Order: sequence, then structure tokens, then C-alpha cells
Amino acid sequence: MPASKRRRMFALGALALGAFGIGLTEFVVVGLLGPLGDDLHVSISTAGLLVTGYAASVAIGAPLMTAAGTRLPRKTMLVILMSLFIAGNVLAAKAPDYGVLMTGRVVSALCHGAFMGIGPIMAAGLVAPERRSRAIALMMTGLTLSNVVGVPFGTALGQQLGWRAAFWGIAIIGAVSLTAIIAFVPSRPGDSGGSLRTELAVFRRPQVWRVLTITMLGWGAAYAAITFLEPILTRVSGFDTAAVPWLLILFGIGLTCGNLLGGRLADRALMPTLYGTVIAATAALAVFAFAAQHVVSAAIMVFVLGAAGFAMVPVFQTRVMDVAKEAPALASSVNAAAFNVGIALSAWFGGLAIDGGLGLIAPVWIGVALGLAALVVAAASGAADRRTSTRPSSALAASHSGA
Repeated sequence: MPASKRRRMFALGALALGAFGIGLTEFVVVGLLGPLGDDLHVSISTAGLLVTGYAASVAIGAPLMTAAGTRLPRKTMLVILMSLFIAGNVLAAKAPDYGVLMTGRVVSALCHGAFMGIGPIMAAGLVAPERRSRAIALMMTGLTLSNVVGVPFGTALGQQLGWRAAFWGIAIIGAVSLTAIIAFVPSRPGDSGGSLRTELAVFRRPQVWRVLTITMLGWGAAYAAITFLEPILTRVSGFDTAAVPWLLILFGIGLTCGNLLGGRLADRALMPTLYGTVIAATAALAVFAFAAQHVVSAAIMVFVLGAAGFAMVPVFQTRVMDVAKEAPALASSVNAAAFNVGIALSAWFGGLAIDGGLGLIAPVWIGVALGLAALVVAAASGAADRRTSTRPSSALAASHSGA
């Protein structure tokens, strides 16, 4: 392998490792709520706010942190973000009480959205334009593997050695990623977001808001089922609780496969892949609503849900970079926030449906509705593209007829 290609792979690996650590930080707490609550003398519901607080901080921090660093070189910004990420996890590991632990979580979360917004831009810049979606997908593989491998391992580590050990482990992962980013991610002249005014200017474009809406609705559709997957599998499908971790691993394998496939297809034809992945995710949810009644079909659809859902991620990320190509950093980070807004909205609507007595499958149908709404917005975005592309030719024809 040529040295330049090897260095590019190491650079992508450094970004993927950062994404792995970020994904692990977000979700590892879920498996440690009991030990955390007992040790810090808080209720499970209060401990659960560590997840809610993190997600809210991601949504708020993504645009704020990116805006604050618009004039910095993107590599420098990644180094700052990963350093703060490490500091947040060290603070969480050493927290003497719940308040300090929440502070550490907030510090880590503030870096999450900005890193996941700037990182894909850096990943795309490492390869030829026709391979950028695959590069983004490779970076996002770190996020999928954090669910397949990282969260179960981090939970086991926290259960065996205490919940603080999980945060120390994440801090070490962050330190390795930081070292690799410094060593392998290249610095390029002029590689910065430019002025804040330039970054903000792209939000005047309706297309940017359409893509952000597609991300929110499409990812909300996927998470409508994912949020309530465990109770659906145990109470509707009839799986024993001991089978759930294995089913989640199967789901994580689906995430990884779908992510890589979505990146490959997006490089061939972005908009058809956008339509196709949203349709596939929506159809998978509709099938799962019926398949969840039987253990075999439910297990198959767990894999399909993961694959169809995560196939959308590199597509959405590439699309927002396209429509905000002159200044993509802030739009890309806001897109990362839109993923989290979609998660929060779908979980909220799903919870309301369950509390209203509509049953555990109701959130799945809410996901179908969100997916159809995402498809409508995607069609509007594609139509706007076509109108824009025909204007120059129309104007040229008019000038010829006038002559």
C-alpha cells in the first residue's frame, strides 16, 4: 500500500476512533444507571437525566461550539474538541457527587455535535470527491461499533470495576484518538470554516433547512422503534431478557453494514440513494410492526432495522455538505444536532402513545409516519434541485431566442 494511502487510512481511523469514543460516552450510562444511582444516592429517574442532559447538550453545543471555532483550522478545532472531551470524561470519572458528574457529561456533550459535524468534512477531504460518502461512512463506523462492541464492553467494565472505570476507559480512548489526530490528520492551508457571517449565510437557503428537516424526521423515524426495542422484543415478541444483548449485537451489525452500504451507494447517486434509504427505513418499520409478533421474524427485522436506519446517515451528512458547500462546518454540526432532536421527538411521541394506551407497537407506526414525512420533504428538496438546474438552460434559451 502506498505511503499516502496508508496515511489516509490512519487519518480516517483516527476520526473513527474519536466517533467510537463519542458514541460510547453517549450510551454507556444506560447500562450503569443502577450502580450510579446507588453510589451517588440518587433515584434511577434522576440518574436517567444523565442521558437526557447529554442529548440536550449535544443539540445546544453543536452549533455553539462550531460557531466559536469558525476561524480556526479544522484540525486545530478537532484537537480542542477531543481535549475537552477527555477532560469531561476525566471529570465524570472523578466526580464526588451527581452535580459534578452531570457537569462532566455536559462538557463531553458540548464537543459531540461539533466533532461529528467537522469530522465528516475532514474525512471527505481525505479522498477523491467520488469517494467522499464512503469516507464519511468509514468514519461513522466508529459510531456503529461503539454500539456493537463498546457499550456492552463498557457496561461490563463498569459493572465489574465500578462505574468510574467506564469513564476512565473512555478518557483513554479519547487520548489515543487525540494522539492519532495530531499525528495523521493532515493540516491544509485555508482549511477553516471562514467567518461566522459566511457560515451563518448558508442558513438563508431553504435547501439547508429542508435537509435538516429530512435528517430530523428520517432519524426520528428510525429511533421511534429503536428507543422501545427492548420492551417490544421481550413483551411483544416473547424473547427472554437474556436474549436481548445478543439481539442488540445483531442490530449493531446491521447498523455497521447499512452505514457502509449507504456510503457506497451515495457516491454513485446521492439523491436516488436519499429517496431509497428513507423508503427502505420506512418500509422496514412497517414490516416490523407485524413481524414483531413472532420471534424468528422479529430477529430478522432487528438486523434489517439497523441496516436500513443507519444507511441514511452518510447520505444525510453528504447532502447537507452539498447544499452548504461554501461553508459546510456549521451546517454539518447543526445536522448532527438534528439527529439528536429527531431522537428526542420520536421518543417523546412514542412515550405519549404508550402512556395513552395505544400499545408498544404504536411508536413503530409513529416512525412510519415520520418516515413518510421525511420522504415528502426529500421530494420537495429534489424538486428544488431540478428547478435550479433548469434555470440556466432556460435563461440561455431565452437569450438565443431574443437574438
